[in-house]
Amino acid sequence: MSDHDFEVIARERLERSALIAQSLAADPELAGTIAAAARLIVKALANGHKLLLFGNGGSAADAQHLAAELMGRYRVERRALPAIALTVNTSSVTAIANDYAFERVFARQVEALGVAGDVALAISTSGESPNVLAGVDAAKRRGLATLGLTGKTGGRLRHLVDLAILAPTDDTPRVQEAHILIGHILCELAERELAQP
Repeated sequence: MSDHDFEVIARERLERSALIAQSLAADPELAGTIAAAARLIVKALANGHKLLLFGNGGSAADAQHLAAELMGRYRVERRALPAIALTVNTSSVTAIANDYAFERVFARQVEALGVAGDVALAISTSGESPNVLAGVDAAKRRGLATLGLTGKTGGRLRHLVDLAILAPTDDTPRVQEAHILIGHILCELAERELAQP
């Protein structure tokens, strides 16, 4: 490809990403859904509970990113918040996958770490990842509130969680970009509320 071709593709991707962000802002219900999800997270963290996050691939990275924003800090100095990405303990993930099945890698950890009052945040661009769905099922059985970040149709995840937030596209990279934007908003709202004296 020529330099011009590279520039054309780069411009098209920037424009597409901007259109998705505009669609998020124009959705009359999305801000309310994000606010409701943030309230669930705030309630859990304020009451001494934790947030468990999980997903595969890019969604695993998003889970880790958001957990880091809460455990460390997002924008302001405040107490550390208990947010755990279930993707980071490679010994647990590989042992569970080997001894049980890859579909159990999140469910087994939720069974070990999750208690009623915690929140599980499941991230899946398709809403169809078997291990993510199993993790949500385990969370519901243990009495956790469940949130889902997914794509346009939401897949089965949309109907399994207590509250689903859908990106308005099925294009995986654009879904992931929307998810990190939404995740940052969740972190900011939680931090603003929980940083109060």
